[in-house]
Amino acid sequence: MGRYTGPKWRIARRLGVNIYVGEEKSQKGKSILDRRPYPPGQHGRSRRKISYYGRQLMEKQKVKYYYGIREGQFKRFYEMAERMRGQTGENLLKLLESRLDNVVYRLGFGKSHRHARQLVVHGHILVNGKKVDRPSYLVKPGDIVEVKEKSREIPQIKEGIELAQRRGIPSWLELDAENFKGVVKAEPTREEIEIPVEEHLIVELYSK
Repeated sequence: MGRYTGPKWRIARRLGVNIYVGEEKSQKGKSILDRRPYPPGQHGRSRRKISYYGRQLMEKQKVKYYYGIREGQFKRFYEMAERMRGQTGENLLKLLESRLDNVVYRLGFGKSHRHARQLVVHGHILVNGKKVDRPSYLVKPGDIVEVKEKSREIPQIKEGIELAQRRGIPSWLELDAENFKGVVKAEPTREEIEIPVEEHLIVELYSK
């Protein structure tokens, strides 16, 4: 199954969380989730309370759509998280947060996760001086992530850096905005992973 390309905000409303940070559309200062805080469809306001299994599935979907990955990729990351020390759910989120496309977004080179992924795929991003065009590439402490010199005049990249600086750069990353460069200082922390998710429900779902 390919990556979802349908109406984005139907998914956000169904999950009840903004999974498209950086792509928000607002009206009179309110996002669509403020104006319509209920699932889509004619029965969206009156839907019954979801089951426990439904909650588990919803938490997984939140993470999948937020990071923009397919089911097969998600499962591979989950299996990696299981093999690591510590809590599987937290490990999973840290792995996903360490993906190159997410780091490009966090540093502000991409205005959204989707835009960041495009920059990586189209060869605009260097890691330690070498082009890396795999969004799923995992960065590690000490890595230098930068925009290729010929790509630094792209207006969306400059806009993204300004947005990220206003939003705040995670403490595990360091941005040199003037030189379109970022350094991975440490592993991501759970506290700074902004998506509101109960990861233990995902672990329970896969443990069945």
